Amino acid sequence: MTIEEQVNEGIKNAMKAHDKVRLETMRNIKKVILEAKTRPGAGDTIDDAECIKLIQKLAKQGKESAQIYKEQGREDLYEQESGQVAVLEEFLPKQLTDEELADALKAIIAEVGATSPRDMGKVMGVATKKLAGVADGKLISAKVKELLA
Repeated sequence: MTIEEQVNEGIKNAMKAHDKVRLETMRNIKKVILEAKTRPGAGDTIDDAECIKLIQKLAKQGKESAQIYKEQGREDLYEQESGQVAVLEEFLPKQLTDEELADALKAIIAEVGATSPRDMGKVMGVATKKLAGVADGKLISAKVKELLA
């Protein structure tokens, strides 16, 4: 079952369960997927890898919004946004732990032969491709700086 089919099924289930947060989140995912499919030059279909990228973007935006709401003392909006992020994360691959990320980056550093912070660009180029979807770019960057320092 593709992610798009899972979203459509999730919309039906959320409607039956009267789960407003899940329904709103699923509809938002469907809207973003439809927009991607109707972009000029895009085909009629969209693969799961592209869907995951779109959902990751939504989750990142949701986390940032939730953080802003929390800082401003808007607990009601914070809870709603956090609930939506939790639903979005169900579609995303499991994120690497700090130890797994460090191990993967050490292997990449050895592979490209990086020895100093000047080699960060080489490491980041390979790391962002290899770890796409399983680690956030900011985390990768911070960990690479730490390992090369």
